[in-house]
Amino acid sequence: MPELPEITAIADYVGAKAVGTQVRRVDVAALSVLKTYAPGPHDLVGATVTGTRRIGKYFILDGEKPDGERLSLVVHLSRAGWLRWSDKLSPTPLKPGGKSPIALRVHVGPEGEGFDLTEAGTQKRLAVWIVHDPQEIEMVATLGPDALAVTRDEFGAILAGSRAQLKTLLRDQRTIAGIGNAYSDEILHTAKLSPFAAAKSLDTQQADALYAAMRSELDDAVARSVGQHVATLKAEKRSGMSVHARTGGPCPVCGDTVREVSFADRSFQYCATCQTGGKILADRRMSKLLK
Repeated sequence: MPELPEITAIADYVGAKAVGTQVRRVDVAALSVLKTYAPGPHDLVGATVTGTRRIGKYFILDGEKPDGERLSLVVHLSRAGWLRWSDKLSPTPLKPGGKSPIALRVHVGPEGEGFDLTEAGTQKRLAVWIVHDPQEIEMVATLGPDALAVTRDEFGAILAGSRAQLKTLLRDQRTIAGIGNAYSDEILHTAKLSPFAAAKSLDTQQADALYAAMRSELDDAVARSVGQHVATLKAEKRSGMSVHARTGGPCPVCGDTVREVSFADRSFQYCATCQTGGKILADRRMSKLLK
């Protein structure tokens, strides 16, 4: 799933290509991705792209119509979605209901430039809204503070007031926005904390370490990602991981084997030596540290 660093980089890349151009056409191949119908895709046509940005894990493309109406295309790529830029899109309209992974195509600029929103797999969760203000979307309006904007004091208050385990807290978008499964693994590894540790149980030193790890991991990932072509972002994300998706490999810090806890629809990775004092976490949802 694209997270804060990848969405930041996508917004930067598309902005450099599209800002100042006009939306010429919007093709919808999968009606299920549209979560709003008024305004609709046709309302974007003729709008000048005024900017691109990120809110949490949402990609935003802002536009303005000749009459001054402002519209935003809001995209949540979810687990298997992606944005694919092309300097020369096919002029042939997309066929709704086909087998192509392309769900929606946005044509901008006079030379056929634009991007496709694609989704792999059978679980279709890619979501697109067209609104006058992203805050009209309930899931955007209820996001917690951004992971790169929350202060240390705010972060401490979040920890102290939560009954959640750290892995759950970091991934909860209404608590802290922008972090998903992958970077939460990396943050906890850097902070040397168990994914199952209770947020409110952390002492000041541990809370400091977690906050510093969150900032450093995300800042470093953003620095690596911004400026890259969107096509290379997935590989860059994987290459920068120490434990996430590294099950069975050596921990780069201590050399211990990276281990995994699997749930029905996801998994996470950790290093027992670095994070749990050598104790192995049982591989089930309600696991506690093995005695």
